[in-house]
Amino acid sequence: MKMKKTNILTGVVQNHYVADAQYNRSKNLCQVEQLANSGADLIVLSELHDSLYFCQTENVANFDLAHEVNEDNESIAEYARLARFLHVVIITSFFEKRAPGLYHNTAVVIDSDGTIAGKYRKMHIPDDPAYYEKFYFAPGDLGFTPVDTSLGRLGVCVCWDQWYPEAARIMALQGADMLIYPTAIGWESTDPLDEKKRQRDAWITIQRAHAVANGLPVIVANRVGYEPDPSGATNGITFWGSSFVAGPQGEILAQLSDNTEDTILTSVDMNRCEQVRRWWPFLRDRRIDAYKPILQRYIDNK
Repeated sequence: MKMKKTNILTGVVQNHYVADAQYNRSKNLCQVEQLANSGADLIVLSELHDSLYFCQTENVANFDLAHEVNEDNESIAEYARLARFLHVVIITSFFEKRAPGLYHNTAVVIDSDGTIAGKYRKMHIPDDPAYYEKFYFAPGDLGFTPVDTSLGRLGVCVCWDQWYPEAARIMALQGADMLIYPTAIGWESTDPLDEKKRQRDAWITIQRAHAVANGLPVIVANRVGYEPDPSGATNGITFWGSSFVAGPQGEILAQLSDNTEDTILTSVDMNRCEQVRRWWPFLRDRRIDAYKPILQRYIDNK
């Protein structure tokens, strides 16, 4: 599928979320409507935006937050109705119940006619203090497959996937027109300020590098604000916001602060991607005959 528009007016929502799913949804829907009324073609929400980031603890009761991903689901239906009414593509994120005992962290792409264009199940699942995602989510099994929409082919990944150049590259090799990352990432409060800066800078740099390496725009939507650890084992997470849109040379087109709720509305020039790939033909010069070792976990040369 070819990109339908040469300039895509892109919206990003950066919010602080609470335990009340309906409150979170109402706030998101309001901002989606405002962005769409301002001309947005595409709007991206952050990871697991219906709830607090519940993965700070391992608690089986949290599985009650999950639901099936289909157009009958109340939450998805509300976004679908708004997408259809406003003629906008919306990238959402949900805790998917696939079957009893089988759950995924799933991004859902709602097309401008209100239908579910496709979904992506998070492939790389972290398991770190305050990010106990392996307790909740099975690794995705849909692959790194872009979703075809009325705007074009969208390469959607989720959060921890953003650290892996392989994921971005495979999306690009399958014709993605842009790379999109709904995200929930932040600082543990006891980290020193210089370490916090290094973490945030690394997170921005790796995603800008995906833009450069693939000649594609990158859109990142992170949550913001402090969420305590219910167990008290850590000091909670302060999500660092900093949502941004980068162009195909990694240039920052728009970026939000690390501590406030806000939205982005910026134009992405899709024709520029074609020109950048002509100037820097990285795909042409790939040595696909020499890359077999990358399929190994590690190369032991002893």
